[in-house]
Amino acid sequence: MPRICFTLQVDPARLDEYRARHERVWPEMLAALAESGWRDYSLFLREDGLLVGVLTTDDFAAAQAAMQDRDVNARWQAEMAPFFLNLDDETADRAMRPLDEVFNLDAQLAAQKGEQA
Repeated sequence: MPRICFTLQVDPARLDEYRARHERVWPEMLAALAESGWRDYSLFLREDGLLVGVLTTDDFAAAQAAMQDRDVNARWQAEMAPFFLNLDDETADRAMRPLDEVFNLDAQLAAQKGEQA
């Protein structure tokens, strides 16, 4: 299953509030993410506001599209929009651009093990 990593920029002046909002995400939002194929989803926040998201999903585009159909997602994105910088008129969930994975320890170990067999 593919792993996805993306970055966004949170307003450094609002980090504490952003963290607080994520301590108890709405149960309806959690259910929508799970039902839409978002698995093992984590967000990491650096002190300068760099936000790194990591998740696994069968199809990231399909998982994003499934969330677009959810009313709870529209409400969540509206609530979270003021926390983000540099969205260029997009919501945070539409501004996610997956990064290219350039190294994966498990994949390389498995390949090495296959070469030795």
